Amino acid sequence: MQSTAPDTAAAPADNPAVPHPRSNLFALAISAVGVVFGDIGTSPLYTLKEAFSGTHAVAPSADNVLGILSLIFWALMIIVTLKYVLFVMRADNRGEGGIMALMALVVGSTERHSRGRWWIMAMGMFGAALFYGDSMITPAISVLSAVEGLDIAFPGLQRYVIPITIVVIIGLFLVQFKGTATVGALFGPITVIWFLVLALLGVIQIMQNTHVLVALNPAYALGFFADNRLHGFLALGTVILAVTGAEALYADMGHFGRNPIQLAWLAFVFPALVLNYFGQGALLLRDPAAIAHPFYHMVPAWALLPMVVLATMATVIASQAVISGAYSLTRQAIQLGYCPRMAVRHTSEREMGQVYMPWINWALLAAVLALVVGFGSSSALASAYGIAVTGTMAIDSILLFFVISRLWKWGVVPAVVIAGVFLVIDLAFFSANSVKLLQGGWFPVIIASVVFVIISTWRRGREVLFDRLRPGAIPLEPFLASVMAHPPMRVEGTAVFLTAGREGVPHALLHNLNHNKVLHERIVLLTVVTADVPYVPENQRVDISAVGHEFYRMNVHFGFKDEPDLPRALQVPNALGIEFAMMETSFFLSRQTIVPTKSPGMALWREKLFAAMSRNASSATEFFRIPTNRVVELGTQIEI
Repeated sequence: MQSTAPDTAAAPADNPAVPHPRSNLFALAISAVGVVFGDIGTSPLYTLKEAFSGTHAVAPSADNVLGILSLIFWALMIIVTLKYVLFVMRADNRGEGGIMALMALVVGSTERHSRGRWWIMAMGMFGAALFYGDSMITPAISVLSAVEGLDIAFPGLQRYVIPITIVVIIGLFLVQFKGTATVGALFGPITVIWFLVLALLGVIQIMQNTHVLVALNPAYALGFFADNRLHGFLALGTVILAVTGAEALYADMGHFGRNPIQLAWLAFVFPALVLNYFGQGALLLRDPAAIAHPFYHMVPAWALLPMVVLATMATVIASQAVISGAYSLTRQAIQLGYCPRMAVRHTSEREMGQVYMPWINWALLAAVLALVVGFGSSSALASAYGIAVTGTMAIDSILLFFVISRLWKWGVVPAVVIAGVFLVIDLAFFSANSVKLLQGGWFPVIIASVVFVIISTWRRGREVLFDRLRPGAIPLEPFLASVMAHPPMRVEGTAVFLTAGREGVPHALLHNLNHNKVLHERIVLLTVVTADVPYVPENQRVDISAVGHEFYRMNVHFGFKDEPDLPRALQVPNALGIEFAMMETSFFLSRQTIVPTKSPGMALWREKLFAAMSRNASSATEFFRIPTNRVVELGTQIEI
């Protein structure tokens, strides 16, 4: 069984996913371009188009074009560069980033049963839930916006945009089981070409109208609000499209390290994006009719079809990043105790972070196809995009306050100023997007709400379950004294009883003794402890203590990104020098059947939901990689 209590004794781990700081920084930065910046790199396909032709579009006048460009530039500068690159990426959890890692970092600094801890966990869970909405919308809007370029190149092909998009998306999800290892080498070069093309197209247009560069002055952003007032504020709902994917810089930090991502952003990605956005603006200043699709109108007629192909490949890569992120986030949630166990397939023998989760894959595919068919265009989908992104960003800002004040110990005032400025900006964007609730913004809200209910119910259900089991637990010492007064037959071998509690006698041990009337010559009561750190070093993997009469208590510690491989963990040398021969070791698990009742704890409907999730959860045997021929499962029924 698995305990999710924080393992505060765990020391900093050597994260195998984080490259050594003396590695080839340039090569790592190129690799980071392919994985980290795919989402934000495809935003030029639709951001300016939505600003001037979307739900809350403004007129494509010269002042409005310069105002929108200024807003985009300063959004990229403040939200991405200042907030994420310079501040949030410093809040790494032993080298790892992302909403779950940040939540675990902050939770570890709070009192165990405080109300503040509960609110931090709730925010983290809802931020993670919002990510699933983002991971559904990103493939739909990105691929759809790329394929829509066919309508510019060949106007008669408009009716084929949706079918081609569906084929591309289905193909993307069908190959997920192979993992990203086989195509990962292509991600960097293709995306590098994409950003080079973005920059080149922008430079060509800017050279024809250099006046567009005055939009670097923030006065044009302020003037835009003064001229358009409420309508200008609502335009923030489209400006946020330019920074979608900013959270990926933080979430993927564990794969590449902070320095390569910062280098790639500051030296390459950021300049390429700014050049392209300003190139589109220069085109609109010269030809307002290009607003139908300013990105593709920058492309010469002879290059339109190759550009559609390149854009589609770039959007597939961007989609791959969020799909892989959904797998990774779910795996972390499982190990931290926020989600029932699911089947996890490892797609690489060398890269431990590359996993494939069938249930998540098919659920995402169904949702993405429903979005493409239901909304029908990238413009319609844009209304659904902003709420998930701005909600997650706002939660990051709140958690950043606790990091600055408690972990970095800069003091409350600097924490309020820094996190407060970012939070005000995030809430402004969130407010502007909230008016799109009926135009499509309801989708990520519903998805996030459903996911939040699921993960919070699982978390609370586990707490209620442990509360029900604790009063009936028999203390180990009196049990041993009673049993050894009239000892049963001891048979050869080692029996490992998995238990979530670190006190008391496991139910499986009691059932085995009652039914079989024997005990193994060596009994190990094993608890899996998931730490609030991504990785636990092997020399701190196992702690074991002797209880007497060949009974032992053992804790096996995993980080939330470690592979929970119990047989391998048992081969790690332990303090008592006990060796585990797998062919002489039996694992006893308690299979719990949950019976919902009207007892205090949770609402009856949540208890039924928890019982259903418990029934359909993947077995501990598979999750902990225990050989099936060494497992004995004993059932028990528990009322909650």
